[in-house]
Amino acid sequence: MAPPALLLYADTQRSADMRYFCGFEVHDPFIALQIGSKKIGVFNALEFGRARKESDLDEVLPLESLQVRFRARHPDARPGAADLIAVLAESRQLKAFRVPEDFPAGLLEKLRATGLAVTVVDGPVFPQREIKTAREAAAIRAGNACAAAGFAAAERLLRASTIRKDRLLYDGKALTSERVRFAIEVACLQTGGIAADTIVAGGNQACDPHMRGTGPLRANELIIIDIFPRMAATGYHGDMTRTFLRGRASEPQRALVAAVRAAQTAALKVLRAGVKGNAVHQQCLDIFSARGFETRHTPKGSIGFFHGTGHGLGLAIHETPRISVADNILQRGAVVTVEPGLYYPGLGGCRIEDVVQVTGHRPKMLSKYPYDWELT
Repeated sequence: MAPPALLLYADTQRSADMRYFCGFEVHDPFIALQIGSKKIGVFNALEFGRARKESDLDEVLPLESLQVRFRARHPDARPGAADLIAVLAESRQLKAFRVPEDFPAGLLEKLRATGLAVTVVDGPVFPQREIKTAREAAAIRAGNACAAAGFAAAERLLRASTIRKDRLLYDGKALTSERVRFAIEVACLQTGGIAADTIVAGGNQACDPHMRGTGPLRANELIIIDIFPRMAATGYHGDMTRTFLRGRASEPQRALVAAVRAAQTAALKVLRAGVKGNAVHQQCLDIFSARGFETRHTPKGSIGFFHGTGHGLGLAIHETPRISVADNILQRGAVVTVEPGLYYPGLGGCRIEDVVQVTGHRPKMLSKYPYDWELT
């Protein structure tokens, strides 16, 4: 027996599943169905013509036709999304739907109130998203080229800055995380991507891995820069991290950076199809342990290496698979980040991140930027 039709209701900015399903960008939520292998979308007049030209859908329906049907029965009522989905279901003789886990809860309840049977899918509705085609890999590579343009802009600012005591100055003013982030965002825009929430965090701020960073950057401190732009043309992301220091590094700082780079290199050597993600993660743990970098969890927060080694990348910035303590098996064609890091308040933080596609042998690099970090 065939499973119920798949129902989606979202916009493509917030739903990677919807972007994957319809193949083009739509900024307002809309109705989409998959009945067997047939993909159907419902659009208002604003989007209808563009959907017919740009989407990957098999059938594009006008929203207004559903509104007319509803008002024929309820002339004084204004239809909501649940009402229109019910009209569509009746026209296709559908009595049940499957919906993804992030389906709007309010809409779910209203659909059930119309008499439709709605089941929430446990797990991904498009598990095939994990395996990237050559076209998708090229789109991710373009996202990382965009990120590389951002790193080049950031590095130019850091190299051009002057050091006065422990401060970095640019054009006579303090060089701040915000100033560097702005340069990165401009460079990414010029390369076709939108770099939202870029991390430029120095000193102890970098020891909170997802802290964006704020205020003046200082000389002789490690600065983590993490850029993950979304490409306007395709919706796919890049995701790269480099760590910089303007001035002279201490020996403990050099040891920290060397350990992170060694951990990344070790992880890349074993990463291939059929290997478990936790085996790749263990390579990083072993390097850090052998070099004396311990991980501890304290009431004030964690120090050391306390996140996963990597994650899937595509239309979402974080997607399956994970490279962490989980024992999932990596599949050929998956695209993942490899990003070990170490974080010690007082010494600083370092993270180095690249993106690869899993193959049967050596992973295929989808990112490229130099690892030079000490900018004297």
